[in-house]
This record gives sequence, C-alpha cells and structure tokens, in this order.
Amino acid sequence: QVQLVESGGGLVQAGGSLRLSCTASRSIFDFNAMAWYRQAPGEQRDLVAILTSGGSTNYADSVKGRFTISRDNFKSTVYLQMNTLKPEDTAVYYCNANGVPWGDVWGQGTQVTVSS
Repeated sequence: QVQLVESGGGLVQAGGSLRLSCTASRSIFDFNAMAWYRQAPGEQRDLVAILTSGGSTNYADSVKGRFTISRDNFKSTVYLQMNTLKPEDTAVYYCNANGVPWGDVWGQGTQVTVSS
C-alpha cells in the first residue's frame, strides 16, 4: 500500500508564490515518475509537471518558467514551487506517483486559490 500526503495549498494574491509538498509512504525511487496535476471546477484533471526517477522533468506550457518540480530523496518528498501565480492557476492540485505494482497512486488534493 502506498500513500501520498500533500500540503502547502492556500490563498495567495496574483503574482505571489506557494510551494506544494507531497510526501510518499515509501522511497520515491520506487516509482517510475512523480507528478503534479490540477483540476479546476468543471474541468478535466491536467498534468502540470512531471519528474522521472532519472531526473527528467516536463511541464505544461502554461506553467513553464513559473513552476518548478523537485524532490528530496531523504524525505521521500516531491515539491512544486509555484511563482508568479495567476488567477487561472486556481485549482485543486493532486500529487501522483506511478510505479509497479501500484500503477497510478493519487494524493487527496490540496486547494490553491489565486486572487486577482
């Protein structure tokens, strides 16, 4: 059984910053990749950023240059540093881990609200 616990969401003004954390119940190297997704009301859940076990990263075009995904192996934690936040970044952010034999594992989600 794998659990992901997210933290760090909240309310911030446009132009501000937040850092989300996702702590796994086992070593993050057990996973092929870890990622952050987000889902706005009435919208589908979209990929924001992904970090592979080999260290490669990829970002949605809408967040490139503003968001950074990183990890702390010793803490089994993945972070999403979000800078220059915009109202359109408002969503529930979900941590995701993918690996064998678990497949996709999701956190409970954390709300990020950016006011204009």
